[in-house]
Amino acid sequence: MTASTQAPQKDLLDRSDPQKLLRTRHTCAHILAMAVQFLFPETKVTIGPWTETGFYYDFDRETPFTPDDLKKIKKEMQRLIRAKLPVIREVVDRDSIRAEIEALQEPYKKEILDGIPEGEEITRYFLGSPDAGFTSHPEAEPSLIEPVAVPPSEVWWDLCAGPHLNSTGDIHPKAFALESVAGAYWRGDESKPQLQRIYGTAWETPEQLKAYLALKEEAKRRDHRKLGKELELFSIQEDAGGGLVFWHPKGARMRLAIEDYWRAAHLESGYDLLYTPHVANVDLWKTSGHVDFYRENMFEPIEVEAQEYQLKPMNCPFHVLTYQNTLHSYRELPLRWAELGTVYRYERSGVLHGLMRVRGFTQDDAHVFCLPDQVAQEILAVLDLTENILSDFGFTEYEVNLSTRPAKSVGTDEIWDLATDALIEALDTKGWDYVTDEGGGAFYGPKIDIKIKDAIGRLWQCSTIQVDFNLPERFDMNYVAADGSRQRPIMIHRAIFGSLERFFGILVENFAGNFPLWLAPVQLRLLPVSDDQRPYAQEVAKKLKAQGFRVEVDASGDRLGKQIRTSELQKIPLTAVVGKHEVEEQNLSVRSRHGGDLGAMTLDTLQEQMQAAIEQKSAL
Repeated sequence: MTASTQAPQKDLLDRSDPQKLLRTRHTCAHILAMAVQFLFPETKVTIGPWTETGFYYDFDRETPFTPDDLKKIKKEMQRLIRAKLPVIREVVDRDSIRAEIEALQEPYKKEILDGIPEGEEITRYFLGSPDAGFTSHPEAEPSLIEPVAVPPSEVWWDLCAGPHLNSTGDIHPKAFALESVAGAYWRGDESKPQLQRIYGTAWETPEQLKAYLALKEEAKRRDHRKLGKELELFSIQEDAGGGLVFWHPKGARMRLAIEDYWRAAHLESGYDLLYTPHVANVDLWKTSGHVDFYRENMFEPIEVEAQEYQLKPMNCPFHVLTYQNTLHSYRELPLRWAELGTVYRYERSGVLHGLMRVRGFTQDDAHVFCLPDQVAQEILAVLDLTENILSDFGFTEYEVNLSTRPAKSVGTDEIWDLATDALIEALDTKGWDYVTDEGGGAFYGPKIDIKIKDAIGRLWQCSTIQVDFNLPERFDMNYVAADGSRQRPIMIHRAIFGSLERFFGILVENFAGNFPLWLAPVQLRLLPVSDDQRPYAQEVAKKLKAQGFRVEVDASGDRLGKQIRTSELQKIPLTAVVGKHEVEEQNLSVRSRHGGDLGAMTLDTLQEQMQAAIEQKSAL
């Protein structure tokens, strides 16, 4: 990675208590809602949770919030914080609180209340002392209950399970910010009212807020959608429908380099490659269980000759059918099959996001079919391969999660214990620290999830290793055991990139478009000083291309200074000036984005140095 792609990493949680930070953000969400209702009394409130970096609150208001409104809301929030209002938890009776909600004419609060199961404790949180606020008159008839008007700075409440801080004064008035307004449907349902969602961020100190905002600006600079357009890598063509990726020539070159590397790494690790169809009869998806459990994420079937065909949302059933094409002996196992398989999933337009969330994408999918006593060694082999591949792409720091058996699951205790122990054994052998999510596994098996840390400290979910007892049972998969009996194989699902599209987007943002030589879509650009040197430049390019290098000749006809500037903007790793002297000496004046001026080189020397840098995944 070149120095220009790195940004100072800042641990925003230094000297912080994560639980306090969570309570800070949750309390900020309530302060936001309180401020909004004081400034805009006609607004109805819905829900306001904390998020990974802050909080949001959804509001029902006919008039859109403006940037000026956000400034007013922030100022009011700071006033409420400085007022040091107490935050008071109260357990309430269902009937009496319903009466208060009806009196306040808050339909969303009423719906939330009605959704709380009978017998479950109901709590609300006051900002400000309830004694200074309205009186609920619990002995009065519901129709007579009316809130008592109070000064805006004194009291506000919402149904909530907590947790919160003890006082609004526990929040630093300069350690939060309101970031944006977006549309959101109530309960995420497009058939329900559209709301306005105000996003905010909150931290313990102003210094942490400043560091977060700087990180956010750096992330904006690295945004793969922006860089993808500037570097002519890909586009999302709305004329073809949202969420579908068009790979441009430069992006396609880079994708091909990634795919070639992936295939070679898998073949070297004992995998065979598969290619499977994009559609199948819908009955296949009924057998696999996708129709029952995954229908909302699948496109509608299409009818072909009176039969329904389904675009595949996953590759797994196709690999199972391939396995079943032959009766396998225990001597053949494990079978390791990998595929760069394109799948299609129905994602709502509101969640589509560049390459990170699309409707058609290519999974680097693989399945291992093995014997019970082979599970541990196969999991370890997958972890080794994952580490090798991710490190070659520059990712060496991970957050690892182990998810175990949920309350509802298939399979025997024995097989669950075997699979979970195998995952733990593999992680311990690797010496990786991990967090256990008790009960967080899928109903069909435990799993390991790996998040990679990028150049500016962000975590991205990529690799997944999943043990599956469900599909072998559903498809009645068998192998012939040593005693001649038919036994179920164990199926391991795994992906290292997750999807090519998303991983590509992560790479763009990690390197800020300054890709290492081995990945760069254009590795070398030749810059002819004049048209007289163009034939020599084209001859050099032809020779290097024949050796597999990605080379192009600047065809703009611009002056040398502008050619150099254009190459810098397009983040070309190597440029070579071709002038009269270079033609006479039959060499090139080479410059590296990483190493600066490399001086004059013969073509053979440049080729050798480029090849060495590519093989070592290093810069030149």
